[in-house]
Amino acid sequence: MHNAPPKTKSKLTLYIIIAMVVGVATGYFIHENASAPTITSFSNNIKLLTTIFLRLIQMIIAPLVFSTLVVGIAKLGDLKAVGRVGGKALLWFVTASLVSLLIGMVLVNFFKPGEGIDLSNADAGGAKDLIGKTQEFSLNRFIEHVFPKSVFEAMATNEILQIVVFSIFFGVATAALGDYGKIVVKGLEAVSHIILKMVNYVMSFAPLGVFGAISAVIATKGLSVFYFYGFYLLYFIIGIIILWAMLLLVGFLILKHRLKGLLKRIAQPLLIAFSTTSSEAVFPKLTEELERFGCKDKIVAFILPLGYSFNLDGSMMYMTFASLAIAQAYGIHIDLGTQLTMLLVLMLTSKGIAGVPRASLVVVAATCSMFNIPPEGIALILPIDHFCDMFRTATNVLGNALATSVVSKWENSLEG
Repeated sequence: MHNAPPKTKSKLTLYIIIAMVVGVATGYFIHENASAPTITSFSNNIKLLTTIFLRLIQMIIAPLVFSTLVVGIAKLGDLKAVGRVGGKALLWFVTASLVSLLIGMVLVNFFKPGEGIDLSNADAGGAKDLIGKTQEFSLNRFIEHVFPKSVFEAMATNEILQIVVFSIFFGVATAALGDYGKIVVKGLEAVSHIILKMVNYVMSFAPLGVFGAISAVIATKGLSVFYFYGFYLLYFIIGIIILWAMLLLVGFLILKHRLKGLLKRIAQPLLIAFSTTSSEAVFPKLTEELERFGCKDKIVAFILPLGYSFNLDGSMMYMTFASLAIAQAYGIHIDLGTQLTMLLVLMLTSKGIAGVPRASLVVVAATCSMFNIPPEGIALILPIDHFCDMFRTATNVLGNALATSVVSKWENSLEG
């Protein structure tokens, strides 16, 4: 692996923090001093910086997942090993997802944040956009989301889950060919190194992406958004803290003293995910850092893409939290049985939403309409959603880094 010198690494982290602060200040200045049309055009234009950064990242996701996953599976060797590692990963994913959904459900029932939401603050325009993207969840659509009919279509639309399915077949077939397959593995290994080198170039755009995202939100909403929604955000952050505590405790029980080293390694990816609200934005960097931490490349290449589809702990917790808070805001009582059904539906609907900023909201809208909660209630939580998204995205990244490290440890392939 090509190591980025530690100096440039800490510099990038510093630039990102500066970009966040300057973004808040710029956004606030525009919000206070500009006319409504100016604010809208400023916000739309400055967001282009974030769009450029995220598009550059999306450009490298598909080739990276394909090349690293095929190499990883071919190196694991046989179907038995793939099944064993996959089984351990899924055990972690399902447990973590259920715990996250339950924490969200318990907290929202305890704090009742929805009752404090002022119905007049709804962002109806934003909600319309999201509801437009919502499609009723059905088994049919879920299956289509998982199995690709064309690998090129899956790569073109960055459907990570479909790319994973194709890569697993491709990797197992490559391994089965023995010596014939080795030339392909060698070629794809070179490709993955080239793409990781590209990652370093793309990451230098991160501070601009962060500045664009933050200043656009503050310019449009102003700082008053924190005043109205303080409690909603506060209760959600309490949930995130509980979730982090549980994840880190389990991580510590399994990884022992190595946990500290892992957190040091993933500090920068966590910060970038937090400030750009896209876990996809750090996928390539996270791959690199986990390998440096000592996880075998074949395990990282297999588990991380799977985790991005199946293991979004922060988003999971937010989905139960937000859906029930909207019901509370409208004064709709939902009994415990229905809440548990909702939990299981969310467990399924949330698979494969990785990397899309705000994707959890689309799932919340779909779930609300399924359980007769007005989906336009999303407009109530939209003003503060960007800030909730920062916390849930960072949590998703932490959950996947832990999952990869823990399975590496279980497989006795954690070096260092």
